[in-house]
Amino acid sequence: MMAFEQLPKKDWYSILGADPSADVSDLKQKYQKLILMYHPDKQSTDVPAGTVEECIQKFIEVDQAWKILGNEETKKEYDLQRHEDELRNLGPVDAQVYLEEMSWNEDDHSFFLSCRCGGKYSVSKDEAEEVNLISCDTCSLIIELLHYS
Repeated sequence: MMAFEQLPKKDWYSILGADPSADVSDLKQKYQKLILMYHPDKQSTDVPAGTVEECIQKFIEVDQAWKILGNEETKKEYDLQRHEDELRNLGPVDAQVYLEEMSWNEDDHSFFLSCRCGGKYSVSKDEAEEVNLISCDTCSLIIELLHYS
């Protein structure tokens, strides 16, 4: 499904020292600062070999983080995957629901389903194809979104 499932779980935001709510210009600024700091050509020749290797590894990680977070599409994908991982950690899935069983809200162009607590599960039309887990906006219940094949 998502390209990030093959990658080891890394927090690309923390690698850049950024908050997940940071905008692209903030991310770019942090990337540029770190990439200069860890660039192999910027390391002095009297640094121990182990430190040089650590800097090279950090340089590679910073570059990978920017390749994911600096691109709008891959950032969105990563953020969705990260959100789903957070939901999985909250607890088990309460129910499995097919998208076609949800109601359509014309006002905000989203699918929704009422929760037993009185709140609602909601997912935008764009996210509906990419999201697997949806949390209730009021309680801690989670549903798994299924699609007819």
